[in-house]
Amino acid sequence: MTEQEILTEVCTLLAPFNTNGVTLTAATDIPAELNIDSVGVLDFIMDVEDKFDIEIPMNVVAETHTIGDLVKVVQARIK
Repeated sequence: MTEQEILTEVCTLLAPFNTNGVTLTAATDIPAELNIDSVGVLDFIMDVEDKFDIEIPMNVVAETHTIGDLVKVVQARIK
């Protein structure tokens, strides 16, 4: 998958959590701009793991802030 395809899928998965209607881009800071609590972030990460059939360790999740960061993590793990 290309980076753009992954970005599109991640944004689609994130849409239900985007209750403030923030425009989702690679630069969007998931916890800060979307006001998602830690439980919501974990639910979202589980959705991403299921969609791409990967596992993302918790220490990597803690270091992942923007949608672009997450796209890079996904891309690295599906190769």
